Amino acid sequence: MLRIKKSEFVTSVGKNGGYPSEGGAEIAIVGKSNVGKSSIINSLCNMNKLAKTSQKPGKTRLINYFRINGDFYIVDLPGYGFAQASKQEQAQWGELIESYLASGRVKHIFMLVDIRHEPTRDDKQMFKYILYYAIPYTLIATKADKLAKTRRKQAAVARARELGAPPYAIAYSSETGDGRSELLERLEAVAYGDIIGNDSETEADSNPSAPAAETISASEKTPV
Repeated sequence: MLRIKKSEFVTSVGKNGGYPSEGGAEIAIVGKSNVGKSSIINSLCNMNKLAKTSQKPGKTRLINYFRINGDFYIVDLPGYGFAQASKQEQAQWGELIESYLASGRVKHIFMLVDIRHEPTRDDKQMFKYILYYAIPYTLIATKADKLAKTRRKQAAVARARELGAPPYAIAYSSETGDGRSELLERLEAVAYGDIIGNDSETEADSNPSAPAAETISASEKTPV
């Protein structure tokens, strides 16, 4: 299993670029605002303040790069679905995320969904982008500690099916560390190996057309 011995913030990237020049696989983390992206980075790296967390959604507004063991990057993308953001901010975040997905830099995506709730419209739109750009992915169902252990696997599979993905998602809790070993094994296989994505064929169209013209919006807000 992967041991993260060194993790450090490298840079933030906006619409004008400025991506790191030093090479290494890029594993992106994406999800709606307040789904726990920063918390999962801190949990994986055993550093409480590596990625900034906030009770207020919409904290991450740039693409943040974290270098792991000097070998590869975890890339934290802005959260989508923040209802209180202005329309201009919503459009900017959507364009920033889409331009990164289209850049060819991403080796793998960890897409986060809340284990307790059906994926939102924005979650489903994001999943369409992932399929359209043919980026390998793994689904992670966060906030698993909010459900009884006997319900977690079933709920994680349900969230995957609701997206139209294969029936597999890692149930994860940043609070208790449940799912951490499984996710570290996945991260190691992705960063250093040839693993592509979910093992089964997606239930969505295998040759998806371009997503609708609407950008990933900030129009929905799911209870926390």
